[in-house]
Amino acid sequence: MHKIAIIGAGRIGASIAKLLHNSGDYSIVIADQSRHVLEAARLPRDMVTKELTITDADALGSTIQGCKAVVSACGYDVNPIIAEAAARAGISYFDLTEDIATTNRIKQIAEQAVAGQVFVPQCGLAPGFIGIVGFHMAQQFEQLDHLKLRVGALPEFPTNNLMYNLTWSTQGLINEYCNPCHAIRAGRYVELTPLEGLETFSLDGTSYEAFNTSGGLGTLCETLQGQVSDLTYKTIRYKGHQYLMNFLINDLKLGEQRELLKQIFEKALAVTRQDVVLILVTATGLIDGKFIQMTDSRKIYHRDINGEYWGAIQITTASGLCTLLDLYFEKKLPEKGYVKQEQVCFSDFMNNRFADCFKMD
Repeated sequence: MHKIAIIGAGRIGASIAKLLHNSGDYSIVIADQSRHVLEAARLPRDMVTKELTITDADALGSTIQGCKAVVSACGYDVNPIIAEAAARAGISYFDLTEDIATTNRIKQIAEQAVAGQVFVPQCGLAPGFIGIVGFHMAQQFEQLDHLKLRVGALPEFPTNNLMYNLTWSTQGLINEYCNPCHAIRAGRYVELTPLEGLETFSLDGTSYEAFNTSGGLGTLCETLQGQVSDLTYKTIRYKGHQYLMNFLINDLKLGEQRELLKQIFEKALAVTRQDVVLILVTATGLIDGKFIQMTDSRKIYHRDINGEYWGAIQITTASGLCTLLDLYFEKKLPEKGYVKQEQVCFSDFMNNRFADCFKMD
């Protein structure tokens, strides 16, 4: 039985806890700053729950004491606090952040790691699974030309002009739309402007658009520097979304007032769990001397999990992190320090029990 702590009992944190608990192989302590959130999560009765002020170092240290790993399912801004507590306790650390500055800080903290202790940020969907797939595809080519990673979490039944509903962290969404976007162009690392690079495509008879957003590549730019001519990440949306978002963020300059933008989104855009996750990776280059294109396309829908109704982004994000945690205890990750998502073996990931949602018939 692997004892772990999960900090954050919101929708994703609670989902991670339930998946791990139902496997029968994990003993879980889950903590949140709000007793109401813990009660609303409808956690199993035999799961240990705690109210916790994350900035209270003593309380945080006591919560994770005796655990083998800690998972942060909190906002990116408190992840370094939890990672530092993990470093002091000598236990491994996992999170879901897409924030680049936070990830860089986790990398610095990981320098303190002792034998058997790993720090694995970005364990969700994008960054996360998309990087594992992208790197795996890149390795099929003797010379890689383009690698395009595209991901979207969309309402299955859009009804507003933005053709969008909230399915994930509002703050994370705003960061993706407002922060600089990493990429490789003509073999060189570059920063691209968010909401630009608009492209359109069709999948299963539905038209979509995709545009630059921040954070989805994780550490792939660093890893594939010198190995690929062009590497880009874009977010998928229904057609027309980018035009209106550009109007709000750039023309009305709400990108300079992120807290106000967050309030507007949460007031005007309803949350939905009737969502669909699209994953599209395209690679072109030379294989056996021939110019070849390969595409990996996945579409994942909301469904019932153990008697509860879960959204697609909820399923994929929680499953991705649980898979990485399982691989850690199976000793299928690097043994010490900072771990990039692309260091995870694709076949190990796909063969794990928690990765069933990513398998296409």
